[in-house]
Amino acid sequence: MSSTRRLPMDLAYLQNPRGTAQWDKYTLCIEGQRIFLHSGEFHTFRLPVPDLWLDIFQKMVAAGLNGVSIYIHWGLTNPAPGVLDFDDWRDLQQIFKAAEQASIFIVLRPGPYINAETTAGGLKRAPNECCRHRRVLDATMPDQISDGRSLIAVQVDNEYTQSPIQHAKYFAQLEATYRSNGIVVPLTYNDPGEGRNVINGTGAVDIYGVDACPQGFNCSSPTTWGPVVTNYHSYHEEVNPSTPWYMPEFQGGSSDTWGGPGYDACEVITGPDFRDVFYKQNWASNVKMTSYYMFYGGTNWGGIAAPVVYSSYDYGGSLRENRALPPKFDELKRQGLFLRSSPEFRKTDWIGDSSTGVLVTSTNDAIFVALLRNIDTGAQFVIVRQANSTSTSNIAFNLTLSTSAGTLTIPRTLSSGIQLNCRQSKVVLADYTFGNLVHSNKLLYSTAAVLFAGSIGGIDTVFLYGDTNQGHEFAFSSGSSQPTTVAFAPGFKTSLQVVSSPKSTAGPLVLWADTQTASTFFAPAVPTGAATFTNYWQFGTNETVLVGGPMLVRNATVSGSCLALRGDLNASTLLTLMVPASVSAVSWNGADVPVRGVCGAAALPGAKLLEGQLGFSLGRGSISVPALAGWRFKDSLPEVQSGFDDANWTVADHTTTNITTKPLFGDGRVLYGCDYGFCENIVLWRGHFNGTGCETSVNLTINGGTAFGASVFLNDVFLGTTNSSASVEQINTLYSFLTVRPRLGQTMLLQLFRMIWVTTSPPMAGRRAAGRGLHTGLHTERSPRGILGFQLNSGNFTTWKVQGKLGGYTNYPDKVGGVLNEGGLFDEREGWHLPGFDTFSWAPRALSSGLPNGTASVGLFVTTLSLIWKNTRWHTETRPVHTTWTAGHIPLSWTIQTNHYELYTSMYYFRPDIPLLVQSVLPPMRHVQICTTPHRNILGWHRNRITRTFLIK
Repeated sequence: MSSTRRLPMDLAYLQNPRGTAQWDKYTLCIEGQRIFLHSGEFHTFRLPVPDLWLDIFQKMVAAGLNGVSIYIHWGLTNPAPGVLDFDDWRDLQQIFKAAEQASIFIVLRPGPYINAETTAGGLKRAPNECCRHRRVLDATMPDQISDGRSLIAVQVDNEYTQSPIQHAKYFAQLEATYRSNGIVVPLTYNDPGEGRNVINGTGAVDIYGVDACPQGFNCSSPTTWGPVVTNYHSYHEEVNPSTPWYMPEFQGGSSDTWGGPGYDACEVITGPDFRDVFYKQNWASNVKMTSYYMFYGGTNWGGIAAPVVYSSYDYGGSLRENRALPPKFDELKRQGLFLRSSPEFRKTDWIGDSSTGVLVTSTNDAIFVALLRNIDTGAQFVIVRQANSTSTSNIAFNLTLSTSAGTLTIPRTLSSGIQLNCRQSKVVLADYTFGNLVHSNKLLYSTAAVLFAGSIGGIDTVFLYGDTNQGHEFAFSSGSSQPTTVAFAPGFKTSLQVVSSPKSTAGPLVLWADTQTASTFFAPAVPTGAATFTNYWQFGTNETVLVGGPMLVRNATVSGSCLALRGDLNASTLLTLMVPASVSAVSWNGADVPVRGVCGAAALPGAKLLEGQLGFSLGRGSISVPALAGWRFKDSLPEVQSGFDDANWTVADHTTTNITTKPLFGDGRVLYGCDYGFCENIVLWRGHFNGTGCETSVNLTINGGTAFGASVFLNDVFLGTTNSSASVEQINTLYSFLTVRPRLGQTMLLQLFRMIWVTTSPPMAGRRAAGRGLHTGLHTERSPRGILGFQLNSGNFTTWKVQGKLGGYTNYPDKVGGVLNEGGLFDEREGWHLPGFDTFSWAPRALSSGLPNGTASVGLFVTTLSLIWKNTRWHTETRPVHTTWTAGHIPLSWTIQTNHYELYTSMYYFRPDIPLLVQSVLPPMRHVQICTTPHRNILGWHRNRITRTFLIK
């Protein structure tokens, strides 16, 4: 297996004597070892199925990440004053359990404010931080690295400013709360840009970081780039040179807005080439702590989303919303395995770059060069890119640099030079040591990339790779021997090759492959059971094997002579292994795999190369996807029917509000949903007035957040619908009574059925809005949701009543989905969407028939389904009880695309997408909690017809 070097540390400069998580100007240090914190963001509240979190964490580790950044949503865990909810999927211990099972460290970001394009930035309706924060601290204090657990840092708030002084004191108060409640790990901060906040003075944190999304959030032109940011190093040296250079949120994808191009485009704009250039530019700036926002985005179910985003939060991340691996995952894995394999890279000094003068020269002025050097070992990392980072040209050059063998111009034998094709960056290595310190095997230089470096079966191994349309050259040596130079001209063979086979364990094994082949390899940690962090790479184990071929390798164990692998396939593949010589048997997901020695490979001392075949089929008999048939229907808008009793509705008679924006017109009554306990999802209003015969219209100003809709009825007559846009959150509309005239003495009901997307919690000043990257003023999150103005052309309303989610903020019955899951529709208040509700007596009605009578209304279509899943161990890892059903869509064809739809699946509510504002009109069943045990799964489909005609196919 593998043994990676542990370099000595100068402990005199480490900060934080309180715990075992320490730091100096270079890196974070865990258990006395430096780490390059390589992390990704994951919001567990956007995947409320704890059984699936391990899948996300395992994919992070497979990509070479060692950390995960976790937001805790305040509004979900503290729904009302004095009410704390850490039950079910909100239980923090389930996060730590899954992370430790996958062997990944946690940076916890508990807010209070988180942004994350979530409702009110994660703030709750009535802020009272102390109680909730102490509960979070009580739950996480035992999980710190100082107690042998996975928590290595806690972020203080998010995207805030240090001035005026009240802000700094607020930070100091939060920090004092953390420390007084037993938090000993470093306290960090995420500055929204180069704002110099909380680095020094009152409220200063331990490790300061910068939030950076250099490509922005417009995916409409995914091949159009902005340039790399070139001042990261100088900024860090100016403001906080004594701590590691940290980027808590570096761009890993992009949010998409209403009317945007969709997340496929967002994946492209932050795709493999973006990661190659921009992530390595961060390396060139000597960044040693980074987290990618997002690694996995998830789904905006219920009322989680801010109004600027729709139901998908795919983000174009390293995992797609269905948890599939996109091409950019491979680039992240190539970088992650290199960082994991390169302990010398963890302690480097920035020597210079092309803008300041550097001890590396290029034959091409179109190249930008940065030089990092490990002052202890002399290892050099020359990071090259095009000077114009947006260029799509192909360029070639040679580099001249100083090495332990003297000044060299490389490549020395290739006429093609070093090549950058289009948008590409490379790390050229010099005096790079790999494997065991005793053997001192070294790459004198390499223009090829390192996928893996370590020791397997006692053999020092380096795995190099490069693109087939480029030339690559490297020179390696062992001990005092003369360097051996190897060159591959463009067009080389595309397969794994053994470049050098050692005669003894002191010699190096050099493997070579093209980039595509190298990308199929994984290096899973093999637990040894000898340390506290048994499965954690670098801490509990430095043992590994190389596994090539599968789509994903989740983990590996060695027992005696048997190597047991678990992972996933998407095609039949050749399995290639580099394993200790003691391994003679291999299994894949519990099934034996016949293996043999790789044809033509020389015998190796202590290790061997094996190959076998992994077969794959779709398993037609193993998965039964049910047809969505047998639909039943019931009307869900009885409020417009004569005789409907609203006696139990809340009387809306407030005349004051804490919301900064006051009513625009009316009679002084405040008609804001949050003032009556109904902030999220669908809210219904009823305005009573006595007819005089003179009323001909009503003027309403409605605020529901961007992309909201509101339908208005007079008694049972539909007056019309107001639809906002992706940029408008408030609309004034005059509704005419031409089709129904009130009569003298008649009691009239103006009924407003409002689609509302975001709660409104009082924020603190100076932070960013729920749209990432935008600074806002004092009252952004206090934008009112409701009716800001109401006026009949003649006369006045006698009574206003409001109804939202059943139980409001304290007595809502859905304790699993939580406070943001449901809205105020009649079927939601009656529980029609919940598992176990009997709909047998409902009228059968085909989904394609639409709503009855062609009138504007709301209806609920319901069907049940049973998902039959027979696990096939050979093809894929056995799934947990709850799985993601990604096979089905309900395709819709609209004649008038101003309809709204909502989807309930086994209780969880998937918020509306609006065809006018979202390119796709296919509502996917995203991450639905479908039970694979013999239970009925309820599929509920709301139709909110706010225009007269439509067709469902």
